[in-house]
Amino acid sequence: MRIVGLMSGTSYDGVDVVAAEFTADGGTLRLRPLGHRELAYPDDLRAEIAALLPPAATTIEAVCRLDNRLGEVFAEAAAAGVELAGGTADAVVSPGQTVFHWVEDGRVRGTLQLGAPARVAARVGVPVLHDLRSADVAAGGQGAPLVPAFDALLLDPAAGAAPRAALNLGGIANLTVVAPGAPLLGYDVGPANALLDAAARRFLDRPCDVDGTRAAAGRVHGALLARLLAEPYYAAPPPKSTGKELFHGGYLDATLTALGEPVEADDVLATLTELTARTVADACDRHRVTEVVAAGGGVRNPTLRARLAALGEGRWRLRTTDELGVPAQAKEAYAFALLGWLSWHGLPGAVPSVTGASRAAVLGSWTPSGPSAAAPRPPAPRRLVVDA
Repeated sequence: MRIVGLMSGTSYDGVDVVAAEFTADGGTLRLRPLGHRELAYPDDLRAEIAALLPPAATTIEAVCRLDNRLGEVFAEAAAAGVELAGGTADAVVSPGQTVFHWVEDGRVRGTLQLGAPARVAARVGVPVLHDLRSADVAAGGQGAPLVPAFDALLLDPAAGAAPRAALNLGGIANLTVVAPGAPLLGYDVGPANALLDAAARRFLDRPCDVDGTRAAAGRVHGALLARLLAEPYYAAPPPKSTGKELFHGGYLDATLTALGEPVEADDVLATLTELTARTVADACDRHRVTEVVAAGGGVRNPTLRARLAALGEGRWRLRTTDELGVPAQAKEAYAFALLGWLSWHGLPGAVPSVTGASRAAVLGSWTPSGPSAAAPRPPAPRRLVVDA
């Protein structure tokens, strides 16, 4: 089965597109990567998304306009994915752009992703899976993170004797811990690029600090770091999830104002880099992992990556998913393609031990149509093998 996977994360800088071929072989699911592309958003679309995100106020008209504009972008991305698949695909997974994750007292009450799936289906003419988080939320879960289902199959706890972790460094840092004989654990650790990008926009008038160059030139500001680390979210136990509704530009501005002293731009970026590295390293140490397999845009930041490696030295080894056959920049898109394969076959994609749901939910809604309810279901895979 050939599936196109799309992903637009909390950094909302563009769409990652992949095509993958899945073949079930008993308890093993084989994934053959067919290619991936990155399609950058134009500046005006990034601005339109930013204007709608919390804590900004918005209107139903703005939501409707953005929903359809994103749908057109995702439709073009899906068409590119079908080309990567050789001109034909069985399904497209278009999870949309998250614009709000409604959390009250640690419980997720709802979640909203935009991206007009009907436009995607009309463009490519195959079933489109969307709204992947709502089924887990309806079952009492966080609706995030969903990538741990992919991580668990890829890292295969039976293949090692010690806990290992999969780390995604997107706008938010997500960690999945895979350990023999233990329930799968996964949660949002905190900001990865979310606050770094907010600082780059404020101080550098750029979307990001390319290669962490300015952060590398700065020094960690101890008082600012202490104030940032005092954020209650870090001490909350999993299951937990977060996003731009907490870690946004206004959050950074308020923290700097409360500090009561000026901080040089490079020092702010150095401190935020240390915040991400420290919170991730603390989580890895807490779970006593011996290996961290990283992916996401943050792995392209040598300053952040070097700091993570230094903090883990002697306790855990840092490497990327490229070594396992999955391009680090496209891992989440491949993960969503996998979730599409699971949903097509009536298999759950959310993991209750990760999201806190009362049951494992089959994820998403199909537009215009999905598999027949009478379609035979293969056995649930126990591991994922990536074929060259």
